[in-house]
Amino acid sequence: MIHFADLCLYMLKVAITGPESTGKSTLSEQLALHYSTVWVPEYARTYVGNLGRPYTLADIEAIARGQLALEREVQQQAKGILFSDTDLLVLKIWSEHAFGQCPAWITEKLKRQNYNLCLLMGVDLPWEPDPQREHPHLRQFFYDWYKRELQALGVPFVEVYGQQQERLQRARRHIDTLLRQHQLLKK
Repeated sequence: MIHFADLCLYMLKVAITGPESTGKSTLSEQLALHYSTVWVPEYARTYVGNLGRPYTLADIEAIARGQLALEREVQQQAKGILFSDTDLLVLKIWSEHAFGQCPAWITEKLKRQNYNLCLLMGVDLPWEPDPQREHPHLRQFFYDWYKRELQALGVPFVEVYGQQQERLQRARRHIDTLLRQHQLLKK
């Protein structure tokens, strides 16, 4: 077992990313519980849920700013490792698909995201309907898009698939490896 007191000077950050209805929130919560820390929920859920009208490109910008602010806030409570239910890649792809463009500042910040690991969630879970979900038949299309973007960004990522328990076990193996690597670098 890795002791998070040993990570006191450095915060490890893990983003859970990928298409809709792939278990990002569930896995984020499970990982935070397992590692005795906190997770950053998806700001867009609250924002869009309270919008009362169709969202616009300006709303995606507001969501991006809100997500970053929420992450900074929640990070203050984290114990060695922070899990984020979403990242700027989600907002970039959402914006480009919905509006054919992404605000330049989001793209620039995305290039400088400082996650130690991204977990790309597979589309092999059944679709769960939700009023905020829009594309049940495009999940593989989006998955492939996420993968291409992560590869182009050159960020460390792993693909996570299987049923919920398998996803948790796979994610934990990769995170434990990350934690062990970090411990070796600190010595």
